[in-house]
Amino acid sequence: MENRRLFEQYNTQRKSAAPSIQQRQSFYYNQQRQLAQSRRFAAHSQLYASPARLQQQQQQQQQQRQQTRYHNNIYSISTAGSAGVVAGAASQQQQQQHDWQQRSNVATMSQSSFQQPRHNDNNDSDSQHNSSKMEAPATESGSSKNKEQPIVANRSDQLGLLRFASIVRNLPPPDESIDYSNYEKPVVYKNTDHFPASFPTFESIRRQGKLCDVTLKVDDQSFSAHRLVLAATIPYFHGMFLNDMAESKQKCITLQGFDSTALESFINYAYTGHIVLTNSNVQSIMVGASFLGLPNVKTACADFLHLRFNPNNVLGIRNFADMLSCAPLLDQSTKYIQRYFEDVSRSDEFLGLGFEELRDLVACDELNVSSEKDVFEAVTRWIKHDCEHRSDHLAELMSLVRLPLLSPEYLVDTVAKEELIRTSHECRDLLDEAKDYHLIPNRRDLIEKFRVRPRCNYIKGYIFAVGGLTKFGDSLSTVEVYDPFTEKWKTSEPMTTLRSRVGVSVHKNKLYAFGGYNGSERLRTVEVYDPAMKNWKIVASMHCKRSAVGTASLSEYIYICGGYDGVTSMKTVERYCPETDKWDMVAPMNKHRSAGGVVAFQGYVYALGGHDGLSIYDSVERYDPRNDTWTLVKPMLTRRCRLGVAILNGKLYVCGGYDGSTFLSSVEAYDARTDTWEYVAPMNVTRSRAALVANMGKLWAIGGYDGFTNLSTVEVYDPDTNAWTFASSMYAHEGGVGVGVILQ
Repeated sequence: MENRRLFEQYNTQRKSAAPSIQQRQSFYYNQQRQLAQSRRFAAHSQLYASPARLQQQQQQQQQQRQQTRYHNNIYSISTAGSAGVVAGAASQQQQQQHDWQQRSNVATMSQSSFQQPRHNDNNDSDSQHNSSKMEAPATESGSSKNKEQPIVANRSDQLGLLRFASIVRNLPPPDESIDYSNYEKPVVYKNTDHFPASFPTFESIRRQGKLCDVTLKVDDQSFSAHRLVLAATIPYFHGMFLNDMAESKQKCITLQGFDSTALESFINYAYTGHIVLTNSNVQSIMVGASFLGLPNVKTACADFLHLRFNPNNVLGIRNFADMLSCAPLLDQSTKYIQRYFEDVSRSDEFLGLGFEELRDLVACDELNVSSEKDVFEAVTRWIKHDCEHRSDHLAELMSLVRLPLLSPEYLVDTVAKEELIRTSHECRDLLDEAKDYHLIPNRRDLIEKFRVRPRCNYIKGYIFAVGGLTKFGDSLSTVEVYDPFTEKWKTSEPMTTLRSRVGVSVHKNKLYAFGGYNGSERLRTVEVYDPAMKNWKIVASMHCKRSAVGTASLSEYIYICGGYDGVTSMKTVERYCPETDKWDMVAPMNKHRSAGGVVAFQGYVYALGGHDGLSIYDSVERYDPRNDTWTLVKPMLTRRCRLGVAILNGKLYVCGGYDGSTFLSSVEAYDARTDTWEYVAPMNVTRSRAALVANMGKLWAIGGYDGFTNLSTVEVYDPDTNAWTFASSMYAHEGGVGVGVILQ
């Protein structure tokens, strides 16, 4: 408190006793004018002065310079850090007032001495005497008899001193909103370009062969580098150079099992952070990354290979991933093989599989096959490729093929006539068991469960909803896709043509749209969507115009059945070969079917329900491509047109539709093994013109018409719980869509 009181007293006296700005300016200008006059006089008098007189003049000039420095410095206040207030501020203020008076006297005396035309010893001595008096204040400020320890000032003291300094120097007052104590904190400068600029310089030095302290050798190739850079960027070299290994002291190190091109790539990577991956070097780079402890590079190689999966190389990639214990790549390649088993089984790599690999693959429940015959034919191809050495494995492999799931006709016409089966006692027993399964249903419980368990497909596919209607009944070219990972719908590339009541089929992971109605006429045009190219392309047109048409993909063909041509319901059937882009007619159905359901099931094409313009059917018939005939089979429990149809876990499902008086929500399932239909849980909403598709082990009922409005809602059936639940609704369609699933 005492220090604070002294400081306030000091401020009060300063304001009352300190000279005004005009006084300080006048004194300063007088000093400058006197200096100029003295310099001119000295130059004039130097011609006539004696040596003693010259010495006196030099002393006067020195005294004048001291006076000027004293005026400029006596009120300087340091603002760089902490400020101090000297005790005895009141007495110091009095001394300051005395100093101002002294300087005024000195200035007056100096001016009068410069005006003398001649110089004498008395004036010189007086001037020298006055000069000695002027030296006292300058030394007193540095040393005082009553000097006390300085007091550390608080923020208000700092501002007061800054105000005082600004008045003395004629500066603007300090900004009181600024905390000047922050100026004491250190400032860290960071050059963000330091490291990005350094490593290219290291690389340039290395390529010039300068400052390199290690040479790496592989075969006949040598590469110079810097230990520090290698140890800092590659874990393997970090351990080698910093853990007292023998190589840490060697100038030349030989690496075994490395490809020279790969090693050069890794050295470049150490200096640049970049590595170039190609089809020819990716495997050697991945092996090297595993050895050197570079998981990020290993992951980049795995991603590179994943993007290049195809049926001809995926088996080799899976073996490579297994060798390097790369679990993500191993899992991705296994899922690809399961998803595209039919295509993979026709590759050369498949024929080169080992017995254990094929056995594990055939036993897998997740094989994505349209029929068990794909598995049977794959096994027989593998055996015949090297029958001499592989025939011993036939019985074990055939025990993993689920022969009871094959149709009776295929068992008799194909399996029983296969020479490999006829010459094997164990295989003949398996064939008899499969026949008994169909002939004697009451003995089915005696068969091992896994041999009659349908292969389940839980692979996540993208559901494409194509064309359809708006709520006003207008046809659409819009395409929506359901992403099973985000569980949301999003728009995809639209078709080239407006199409409602369109037939949709997926063949070899491409989406086909057949015919339909564009708002003014029925269509016979066809277009295909390639998910890799993300575009639609027009292909060969059908022979007939068709809307409300059914489609099914079986083997190498897509079958188009029935429909409406604008005049009558149709029973004609044509099939399209995507490989040749050609159409041909096949045997017609037994009934005219418009708005019926069509699906491929166990090697046949099934046509279900529909109408002929007068009657709505419950009848079912199937087409056998081997003899080009249609045969009526067991009818549904309910007559239906505009129904949805799909295959799930070895059963054929139909849902919704219209029976002539009621819009339906009921669902039926057909088991070909027992040749029976049964009802399962109904949908939550009545749906006519519903699209039904299997995906991820469940059934998806999409859109439709409930008798009042077109629907954008979606329901999902879980066979394990026998219940329907709602999923995300479409937002660009209102019903009447065609649906297909594409695996990506």
